[in-house]
Amino acid sequence: MKGVSYLTDQNNQKKAVVIEMSTLEKYTNELEDLLDGIIAESRKNDEKVPLNKVISNLKKSGKLK
Repeated sequence: MKGVSYLTDQNNQKKAVVIEMSTLEKYTNELEDLLDGIIAESRKNDEKVPLNKVISNLKKSGKLK
C-alpha cells in the first residue's frame, strides 16, 4: 500500500509499521475502527458491570440525568 512501510528485524520479520501522514489522514475512519477493535480485545477479560449499575452510578455522580 502506498504510504505504508514496515520496519523489520535482522531476520526480516515485520516488527512495526510506519504510515505517512497523508495516508493516515486518508484512512482515518478505518484506523479508528481498527484501534477500537484492539482496545475491545484488550479489555475482553475485564470485570463486567451490568448496564443498570453503570447508569445508576452515572446518575449518582451527576454525569447523567
